[in-house]
Amino acid sequence: MSRSGFLRGTAAVLGAGATAGTSGCRPGDGDGDTARSADAEEPESPSFTDDGCERVTRMPAVTGPDVTTRFRMEATDLGAPAITPDGRILFVFGDTFEQAVVGGGFWRSPVGLYADPDRPLDDGIRWTGAVGGETAEQLVQYEHDEDPVSTILPGDVLTIDDTMYLWAMVNHGFGNVASTEIWTSTDSGQTWDRTAEMFPGDHLDGHCQQCTWALHPDDGHVYLLTTGFQRDKEAILQRVPAESILDPDAYQTWGREGEDGVWGADPVPVVEGEVGEMCLRIIDEKWVLTWFNAGEYRVDILSAEGPTSIARAQPLTLLHGGEWGQERNDTVAQLYGPYIVPGSTLEVLHLVCSQWQTGPDWPYHVEQFRFERPLEDVCGG
Repeated sequence: MSRSGFLRGTAAVLGAGATAGTSGCRPGDGDGDTARSADAEEPESPSFTDDGCERVTRMPAVTGPDVTTRFRMEATDLGAPAITPDGRILFVFGDTFEQAVVGGGFWRSPVGLYADPDRPLDDGIRWTGAVGGETAEQLVQYEHDEDPVSTILPGDVLTIDDTMYLWAMVNHGFGNVASTEIWTSTDSGQTWDRTAEMFPGDHLDGHCQQCTWALHPDDGHVYLLTTGFQRDKEAILQRVPAESILDPDAYQTWGREGEDGVWGADPVPVVEGEVGEMCLRIIDEKWVLTWFNAGEYRVDILSAEGPTSIARAQPLTLLHGGEWGQERNDTVAQLYGPYIVPGSTLEVLHLVCSQWQTGPDWPYHVEQFRFERPLEDVCGG
C-alpha cells in the first residue's frame, strides 16, 4: 500500500470512528499485566513466518485484547516512551478505544501506560499501571469533535530533571494539524497541563508538526527533528536551550550559508524523502534515529556522532512494509510509528511499532521488535 493510500484510509476510518467513539463503554475484564501471557488467547491477526531476517525477532503485541483490556484500551497506536523522573518507563499512545476496533467506544488521546523498568526487554514489556489509575484516562481532558478539535496526537516525550514534556499535535479534522502544543508534568506523568501553545500548523511551511527530540548531554540544548504529519515532507533540524523549551521564539533552525551549516538560517532537509513518525535517542553516546520512511514503505535507522551529523549518516532498513497475509519477522503490513524502547543498546535494540489494518478488521495495535546489531545492513536495506 502506498503512503498516500495508507493516509487516506486512515482518515476515512478515523472519521467513521468519530461517531462510534462516543458510544457507551464497558468495564475491562483482562489482567493485562504482561504483553502476552502464555495462556492468553491470541486475537485474530495475520500470521507471519519465522524466515525473515534472522536478527529480527517479532515479539508479542504489547497492546490489544487480554493485554491492555484492564485499562479499557484494546485498540491503540504509537507509544512514545521516556524514563520518568521517578525511574519508571512511560509510554504515550495515540487514538485509543475500549474495544478492539477503531471507533470502538470511549475515544481518548493521548493516554499513557507505565512499564516495569527492571524487567529485561527480551522478556517483553510488562505494564504496571496507567495514567489515570485503573483506567487509562486521557492525559488532558477535551472533547473529540470535528469542530474545532477532532483529536490531539502525541509526537514525542522528553524528560529533563523533574519535568516531562510532551509534544502534541492539535488536529482540526484528522491530518489537518492546526497547531502544536507542549504539555508538561512534574509528577512523573501522573497529571499533565497544556502548558504552552507553540506553533501554528503552517509554521516552517508545515515542517514543524511531527516532532522527536533529545537533550544534548553537554551543550544544554534540546535538538528536534520535525516534519509534517501528512508523511509527504522531509525532516528538518531545530534546537532550543533546555530552559527555553516553552518559548517558541527561542527555537533555531539549522540551515546553510554557502558550504557551512549555520544555526538560524533557513532550514534544509536533514532526512530526505517522505518522513513519518520519528524517534531520536542517544544510545551508547551515538545519536540514533528511527523513522517511518513512508515513501519507501519501511522503517529505517541511522546513527550519527551528533545532531548536525544526521544529514551525512547512511540509513539502513530495519523493517519492510508488506501485504497482509505475506508477513515475516522483518516484513510488516501497514507499519508505522517506530519508537526506541529505553534500555536499548547498539548491540540489541528494541522498538515498539504500530500496525493498523485500515478497514473493519483487526489489528490496530502496537508490537515489540528486537534487533541484534541493528546498524549492520542485515535485512537487505
